[in-house]
Amino acid sequence: MPIQRRMQFVHGQIAWMIATVLVLTLLNALSYELVFVLSLIGFLIITELTAPFNVTPTWRRRLRWLILLGLAGFAVIVVRRILDILPPEVIPA
Repeated sequence: MPIQRRMQFVHGQIAWMIATVLVLTLLNALSYELVFVLSLIGFLIITELTAPFNVTPTWRRRLRWLILLGLAGFAVIVVRRILDILPPEVIPA
């Protein structure tokens, strides 16, 4: 049973990422940043939708580290975007 739930999680994430790439390709908006952010959103959604009620398996506890890494990557993307938007005289050299 635990392997079935784990595979359900993996299949859900793969399906989300493939759908993300296809939709972004159809919209002609494919970029690494958008794929990363939308995949992270999908990862968080699938993590919550497949969460068990009673017992948390060890493989699900390890997902916290992936979530933290994903949020750190998201923070880097946000900071880079903000720095791109700001005029050069605002940023100290």
